Amino acid sequence: MFGKPFVRTLISRSAENRTDRRRFLKAAGAAGLGVVGATYLGVQATSSASATGDAAAAEGAPSDAAVLNFALNLEYLEAEFYSFAVHGRGLPDDLTGGVGTQGGVSGGKKVMFHDKALHQFAKEIAGDEVAHVKFLRGALGEAAVSRPEIDLKDSFTAAAKAAGLISGYQQFDPFANEKNFLLAAFLFEDVGVTAYKGAAPLITNKTFLDAAAGILAAEAYHAATIRTALFDRELGDAAAKISNARDALDGPGDDDQGVLLGNQANIVPTDHNGICFGRGADRVLNVVYLNPGAVKEGGFFPKGVNGDIVASGGA
Repeated sequence: MFGKPFVRTLISRSAENRTDRRRFLKAAGAAGLGVVGATYLGVQATSSASATGDAAAAEGAPSDAAVLNFALNLEYLEAEFYSFAVHGRGLPDDLTGGVGTQGGVSGGKKVMFHDKALHQFAKEIAGDEVAHVKFLRGALGEAAVSRPEIDLKDSFTAAAKAAGLISGYQQFDPFANEKNFLLAAFLFEDVGVTAYKGAAPLITNKTFLDAAAGILAAEAYHAATIRTALFDRELGDAAAKISNARDALDGPGDDDQGVLLGNQANIVPTDHNGICFGRGADRVLNVVYLNPGAVKEGGFFPKGVNGDIVASGGA
């Protein structure tokens, strides 16, 4: 979930704070998202001076902690959404505190699933998203930001109106039924995949690349599952409206794709080379703030996200 301006110094700053680095690597190994050996640590120790110099040269670029905290904000959002949908409750209190203003969650309730397979899919995804929160909090330690205020009620109605799914004084409840749940999940999952894709070509260190690739793979599996379910239920037209809304929010270009291409399935949204596109952090915030301008709050985060990376992009 990191764009070029935010990942440029991910590697160069990895030696900036030895304690933070070791905490991140320990958490990464525990989560199965990348393990580093003694050789790597030795190389980092001997090259810390040059790494620190490179980081200083990239003035204004955020630290590793800032990048990871940005991702944590978004994982809070996904974890809360899926936890409510599957279990009828959000994250436990011991996974929500930290640096910055801690906020509550408005909206959210258990979905009455009738399709056993879909229920199992949702339960598995919920578990993964909570695991992502735990992983990032463990990696960041005392530097982890707290869960910001999250809106799972009015934000979905605003998004549905912007997409043309509802009109007038209608409300969109993402937890009302399986159809609404799938459309709401589609809004989140594709954003997560494109965000991690945006980071992949910018990471040169194999350890960090391995971790990012592991999270990207998990999000891609989730997105494909949701897209397939939408296609099977003939919800392609509704998904197309959400896709168009995301395109309208995240700046110029028409990269976002629905689950139909012509009259055929489009489960994996790629270009003619079979490659998916990526979004920078500022464009990701355009979508979750539900605003195409340069703002610092709105939509699913009424008071903004916590941490150093808080501003969306703009024209």
